[in-house]
Amino acid sequence: MGRLRGWWRDLTDLVLPAECGGCGRSRAVLCPRCRTALSGAVPRRVRPVPEPAGLPPVHAAAPYADEVRAALLAHKERGVLALTPPLGEALAAAVRAGLHAARSGAGGPDGQRGPVLLVPVPSARRAVRRRGHDPARRIALAAAGELRRTGTPARVAAVLRQRHAVADQAGLDARQRLDNLAGALAVAPGGGRLLRDGGVVLVDDLMTTGASLTEAARAVRAAESPRGPDTYGMARSPVYPSAAGEGREERKTGPVMAGPNGGGDAIREVICAAVVAASPDSFENKPELTENLRRCR
Repeated sequence: MGRLRGWWRDLTDLVLPAECGGCGRSRAVLCPRCRTALSGAVPRRVRPVPEPAGLPPVHAAAPYADEVRAALLAHKERGVLALTPPLGEALAAAVRAGLHAARSGAGGPDGQRGPVLLVPVPSARRAVRRRGHDPARRIALAAAGELRRTGTPARVAAVLRQRHAVADQAGLDARQRLDNLAGALAVAPGGGRLLRDGGVVLVDDLMTTGASLTEAARAVRAAESPRGPDTYGMARSPVYPSAAGEGREERKTGPVMAGPNGGGDAIREVICAAVVAASPDSFENKPELTENLRRCR
């Protein structure tokens, strides 16, 4: 049923005229004002308060407010798939900002020889079934295409899986979210080998407390060690085998990424993380952000 819903949404998005996913007024995917709110500013570093230990540097394209919030919810909960390309473009910009910051902080190129691997944070199984798609994974695929189009080799490596069910995050504070997600993710069987093909960038549609990205980073790091787990311990079916339109990750193999000590078999440390949107309070340079929000309105 989820696959049928996905096909139907893809078809209706192509055939029927759409209203603006941000404000609902203009008969366009995103009106100029809402597109500016989503992608009109340079992506910025975001830091949740409190910042979880182990959270990689995160960049976000826009604050999670007003039109951006409406567009993300329309894509995620209502299946407005026509919003995938502009959301993917925004995520790609955040990825580029994160890569630039990482390379600048290291004093130059980071030695990456393989493609950028976008590793999406997986949605809960029940959410995928209910929505008929995985929003973060779908946006990641669009972002990878945009990165390639603009000259950055990139592909999606959807290797993270949920090891067990977790409680609904709504209503939980930052500490409770970290506890709820602790140990919930792991790299799927064979995923460790795939991660050796490039530099890892964790991606998601939204960051609030940073708990999901922190747990995703822990799971990737756990797979890095030659003695660490390459699977989540118990063979289970992939979470997303039938998610509509999302099974087209590139299967190409690329050059092996050198490890920190030059070893070809080590998975590279997570370079950074990127999201479409984050809580407004988490943005650095808040006065300038406030002015940008005012102009978008």
